[in-house]
Amino acid sequence: MSKEKLLYLQTFGCQMNVSDSEKIAGLLQGIGYRPTNDSSQADLIILNTCSVRARAEEKVYNHLVQYKGLKRKKPGVLLGVGGCVAQQEGERLLCTLPHLDFVFGTHNLHLLPELVLSAEKGERLAEVSFIDNEKRLDLFPADTANTGVSRFVTVTQGCDNFCSYCIVPYVRGREISRRSAEIIEEISLLAAKGVKEVTLLGQNVNSYGLKNSGEMDFVTLLRKVCEVSGIERLRFTTSHPKDFSLQLIDCFAELPKLCKHVHLPAQAGSNAVLSAMNRGYTREAYLSLVRRLKEVSPGIQITGDIIVGFPGETEANFQETLSLLEEVRYTDVFSFIYSKRPETRAASYQDHVDAEEKQARLDRLLALQRKITLENNRSFVGTVQEVLVEGESRRGGQLYGRISGNRIVNLAADPALVGQMVRVAITTAYQNSLQGELCS
Repeated sequence: MSKEKLLYLQTFGCQMNVSDSEKIAGLLQGIGYRPTNDSSQADLIILNTCSVRARAEEKVYNHLVQYKGLKRKKPGVLLGVGGCVAQQEGERLLCTLPHLDFVFGTHNLHLLPELVLSAEKGERLAEVSFIDNEKRLDLFPADTANTGVSRFVTVTQGCDNFCSYCIVPYVRGREISRRSAEIIEEISLLAAKGVKEVTLLGQNVNSYGLKNSGEMDFVTLLRKVCEVSGIERLRFTTSHPKDFSLQLIDCFAELPKLCKHVHLPAQAGSNAVLSAMNRGYTREAYLSLVRRLKEVSPGIQITGDIIVGFPGETEANFQETLSLLEEVRYTDVFSFIYSKRPETRAASYQDHVDAEEKQARLDRLLALQRKITLENNRSFVGTVQEVLVEGESRRGGQLYGRISGNRIVNLAADPALVGQMVRVAITTAYQNSLQGELCS
């Protein structure tokens, strides 16, 4: 019997990378690798990387340096890098990091088993072919091997928007939509294996199918997914505000399975900054979308992204962003200090905001959002919510799940309830979660 091989998979960045990591684990299971949470025990370590922000990229390099020591102690362990940093740097990574065994780009997941088998024989390889055409449609490795209660399903890859700060089109390619028949088939297989909730995933999901003659649009795709037997909840991310149609908004009223949560990145609250970012909408248009969503779906939870310290951002511009938070009342925002990314248009902009001021602005924004988030969470206390139980909580002896609005709920309950929809009375609100009691 061959020795069991252990895979330690470290994921950086966005939900797209989380989805890719699920596919990586499934592909490598086919050549005998089982996941482990202990890097010191692993036979293969893979870093699935993100280069959207400079800090994320720096963290990758820090971890690669740390693994150099592990490889000294355990010479047989293999080390690979995938994702956006791999796509961006390619063979340069192998040249600068002699302890690295292989590199694979964002369009090369399907080649990973072959790369690993070559690395096992002592070969050092980099595969970062950029397939920016319709051939990519045949390279989406569907993953139905690793299941659970909730799963991501990729519907689009890449982006055509070219926001001035964003590296995604350069490392993920131009936008391409999967065939709807393949998406529905994958979701049907997941449902048959017990998956109750799916999240449709892409850099800009609401423009799904628009470039494909004869293919359905995103609203029609949502309706088709809701018809899949066994799927009880449907989510999607991420949406670009400029492509968020009134028909898509109406889906939140018309499709009971569509969860009451939408991730709608604003990035800034100032029209001057939005224009410099090449976002394609105004503050007023964004707020009109938010008002319509709240009218159609009362209680909908809205999350977003904010970039602080974009080149040329004034204090007055930043105040407009703070007032946007107050007006939208986001459940959460993912906020970042602007960082210059290679190849992007904003990399050539003059940066008028010093590092100390950027950090001060981020701290002020985070403080305001923490206040809004806690107030929002407290509004659930005393209500009864439907919770899809997903697994064991980090709070010992409890389970966790999420409400339709995507808030985490911890509760004491029988583990046999994992995978079931239960009614929970919310008793306590914390900064990042809710506590509840199972209704009899």
